[in-house]
Amino acid sequence: MRLSDVRRMLDERQLVAVRRGERKVLSVPVDFLGEDGPLPELAGTFTVLSDNAFDDEEIVEWMFAHDETLPGGPTPIAAIRAGFKTEVRRRAMEEA
Repeated sequence: MRLSDVRRMLDERQLVAVRRGERKVLSVPVDFLGEDGPLPELAGTFTVLSDNAFDDEEIVEWMFAHDETLPGGPTPIAAIRAGFKTEVRRRAMEEA
């Protein structure tokens, strides 16, 4: 995957990234990626959270926040990877 492809995916909200480390390098969590690129299930969840005024850093924090009540959890990203996208989006909508 080329850097220009990643930038396009960030612009299209297929991915979100945060700046990390001393040099503030833009980083995409590896859990957001599958074998073929970004997990397609994430785009809608990112949109819901963005519509609720979450910035990218808050989205990443929310996706990795522990919630033992999530099926397939214990985090929203784990639940999405386990096939519970609808439940994660429902909970994201409740954040409004």
